[in-house]
Amino acid sequence: MKESLRRREIVERLARSYPGSAKTLCELRFDSPFQLLAATILSAQCTDERVNAVTRVLFVEYPTPADMAGAEIAELERVIYPTGFFRNKAKSLIGMAQAIASRGGTVPTTIEELTKLPGVGRKTANVLLSVAFGLPGLPVDTHVARLSARLGLTKSKDPVQIEKDLLAWVAPGDTGALSLRLILHGRRVCAARRPACEQCVLADICPSAGRF
Repeated sequence: MKESLRRREIVERLARSYPGSAKTLCELRFDSPFQLLAATILSAQCTDERVNAVTRVLFVEYPTPADMAGAEIAELERVIYPTGFFRNKAKSLIGMAQAIASRGGTVPTTIEELTKLPGVGRKTANVLLSVAFGLPGLPVDTHVARLSARLGLTKSKDPVQIEKDLLAWVAPGDTGALSLRLILHGRRVCAARRPACEQCVLADICPSAGRF
């Protein structure tokens, strides 16, 4: 099979297994770009399920950027404590909220502006672009990096280079959804230590199948 056809087949099979848009595939709960930004910051080294449990309280107490910008850091730390690394996350949330509030509450829509916000790296910025705004963006987390390597889609371990390698052939409208499908497949099937190759819809076109 030609590599271009194999890549297309990967995209199509994952789309059938995990249907939906980037917004519907995202397991973080949010009602606005600001809320998604806060939830994504909290999601570092934490499960989406736990983040969602925390944000149910967080967004009631701090529904707007202005509310969070003026938060008492000790109180904010208490609310987000279950997500881990709560001290650093609280500082990032307040700094991010202050920056957004200074813009009139509007979240930026470019990766250059987003990555200037406190606590916002390239992965988080790409989540915002693809999920909140429906723009091209391809977040690379540990699942995306692992599956991209196993599927022979990249030879790099650097997230920025992996993003570039995938963007070289993925259609702009498919970037966010592909990232989330790789994440879901990594969580449910292609685990780090014991991938369930016998259950994988990509096994016959995956160069790593059966090697673990």
